[in-house]
Amino acid sequence: MDVEEMAKKATMKDLKEIAKKHDIKLGRCPTKLKIAKMIPKEELEDLVKK
Repeated sequence: MDVEEMAKKATMKDLKEIAKKHDIKLGRCPTKLKIAKMIPKEELEDLVKK
């Protein structure tokens, strides 16, 4: 599964929480795909498996 598909399955709230945990600056208006590309892939895979 690629990053785009995983981003579609994840919620924005969950993606933002992971980004905050890793101290990632999101910028002015981040999209789900932008956040998904910035966070570690392992965390994204775990989030989608839930």
